[in-house]
Amino acid sequence: MTTIRTPARIIPRAFPGIKPDELQEIIVNSQIKTYPAETVLCREDAVESTFYMILEGDFEVTKTINKTDKRLLKTLTAGDFFGEMALIHNAPRAASVTSLSNVIVLELNKDGFNRVLKHSPSVALAMVGEISSRLRQNDQLAIEDLRLRASELAGAYQKLAEQDLARREFLTNIAHELRTPLTIASGYLHTLKKGILSGDQLNSTVETVSRNVDQIVNLTNDLLFLQEMDLVLAEFQPVDISEIVDVVARKYHPKVKERGIVLKIKGGNVSPVQGDMASLERAVTALVDNAIKFSPPRGAIEIRLTEQGEHVNLSVTDNGIGIDPQIRPRIFDRFFHLEKSGDELYSGLGIGLSITRQVIKQHRGSLEVESEHGKGSTFTISLLKWK
Repeated sequence: MTTIRTPARIIPRAFPGIKPDELQEIIVNSQIKTYPAETVLCREDAVESTFYMILEGDFEVTKTINKTDKRLLKTLTAGDFFGEMALIHNAPRAASVTSLSNVIVLELNKDGFNRVLKHSPSVALAMVGEISSRLRQNDQLAIEDLRLRASELAGAYQKLAEQDLARREFLTNIAHELRTPLTIASGYLHTLKKGILSGDQLNSTVETVSRNVDQIVNLTNDLLFLQEMDLVLAEFQPVDISEIVDVVARKYHPKVKERGIVLKIKGGNVSPVQGDMASLERAVTALVDNAIKFSPPRGAIEIRLTEQGEHVNLSVTDNGIGIDPQIRPRIFDRFFHLEKSGDELYSGLGIGLSITRQVIKQHRGSLEVESEHGKGSTFTISLLKWK
């Protein structure tokens, strides 16, 4: 139950050492008022002229940090007081004070306070002491605020530095990823121009040039897709996700066979999903490519299709190197990629999983990952069924 204070009991708390006649003088020049809950009596940054002493009810004192975040500084109850700076200084309020319940307050405005001072100089002395104490408290709050801002600035600077590093690494990686197939294709093209190849050698050379040009085209298309998919997304249609899985599996059959990896598809006849087929194919392609890249030779990959309520789930599981917990929060960041694990080096720009995440987000679906370092990973896409 809320304690109820009387003016005679609370005023001496605000003005220590006040004399009985001075106490009566303050009461005469003050007003008792009631306010409902959620009433703002002091508003941050406003210039006001009233001092409040709480007779009944509770208040919260808040301050806005970085223009958006409201921070609770403290709570006030019967017997507390606030706003005394307004009596002697035309400065903006340092914080907002809002009632949490129905409240009763004793209000002393600047005009009333000036009338008291004419007859009660000791009140001025008491007020100076109290205000000095409050100023020290405000200094501590200001220092804490500066510390918070410094911490936020340091965090923002660190994030900018990481982004700059990621951009520079991306430029280095893309130069490498483009230079290698370009160099190979260029070398074989010069050989073709000499006209010295024939038969199997000619066919093998043409195949090598074609494969490297395809690599360049695919890389360029991925970069353009990553840039444009935030801007343009086709109207959703019913999409057969099992058909996409079959297309991706056929596309990667030569690579899987070359590495001796067993690729299994389980499930199948699932309901159509809402989406754009081309975008979803890119998303699934990125997951399968990722599984192949990080699987050991003669490893195993499983693509599973299931239904759950209003969703169709597609999961890609491998028994590869798994994900180190230290890098797990970054695996969906654009241009983040694992360069090395043990003695194994990995190529790529680190845009595949970023593409998948963005596509699934645009489809109002979810993308989750489960992984155990050294034992493999499972990426699961959940998409809405077509209605």
